[in-house]
Amino acid sequence: MLAPAAVGVLLLILWEGFCRWQQVPVYLFPAPTDIAASLAENWRELLPALWSTLRITLTAFATATIIGTAIAFLFVQSRWIEMSLLPYAVLLQVTPIVAIAPLIIILVKNTPVALVVCATVIAIFPIISNTTLGLRSVDPGLLSYFRMNKVGRRTMLLRLRIPSALPLFLAGLRISSGLALIGAVVAEFVAGTGGRSAGLAYEILQSGFQLDIPRMFAALFLITVSGLILFGIMLGLQQLLLGQWHESTFEGER
Repeated sequence: MLAPAAVGVLLLILWEGFCRWQQVPVYLFPAPTDIAASLAENWRELLPALWSTLRITLTAFATATIIGTAIAFLFVQSRWIEMSLLPYAVLLQVTPIVAIAPLIIILVKNTPVALVVCATVIAIFPIISNTTLGLRSVDPGLLSYFRMNKVGRRTMLLRLRIPSALPLFLAGLRISSGLALIGAVVAEFVAGTGGRSAGLAYEILQSGFQLDIPRMFAALFLITVSGLILFGIMLGLQQLLLGQWHESTFEGER
């Protein structure tokens, strides 16, 4: 971890030095020390907003995981089911969430639920595609061995397909966790909700209107840190589940 930490510290020093050398106004581009000061000053407002955004993110991520995995298992049962439904999953993925978020917010009367739906739509496709690919990417020799021993469909699923799909499934979780956070922030931007349920997107909008740019960067910093933590948790989960039995976790020569 020393190498990326050293690069990060160097970038912060260069950023701070450039802002002080050029005397960049704080309302145009604040220095890291200005952002840290704003974070310390406004933490009472930013932390509840962070929790609101994380609550939507985690709910959407869990929903996308459950629904996406169920759809992937359904796809594996029949090629006809996959060919019939996969285009609609792709359609959800390629449709900009900014375009459909207002419609979702109008149709779903409960704003927090609407935000979760928007974030779920963004986060679900990597889980569907990766899990489906993993369940189908079974070693032909092992598959023939299981069939030779007349193993039932359920046992083959539990003992062969699911372990084979686990690495790709976890990779889908890593992607989906970041997309759920992005979806939550984008949905909050579109909804523009304030009050107690206001998230970090609302804080960014308010800071922009008030030209409080250090506070805006402080909110962006919290979003970035949250994304890194989610990614780190997914990496830890991968190491825990795969351990040393899968080649993706080996630390051999590169």
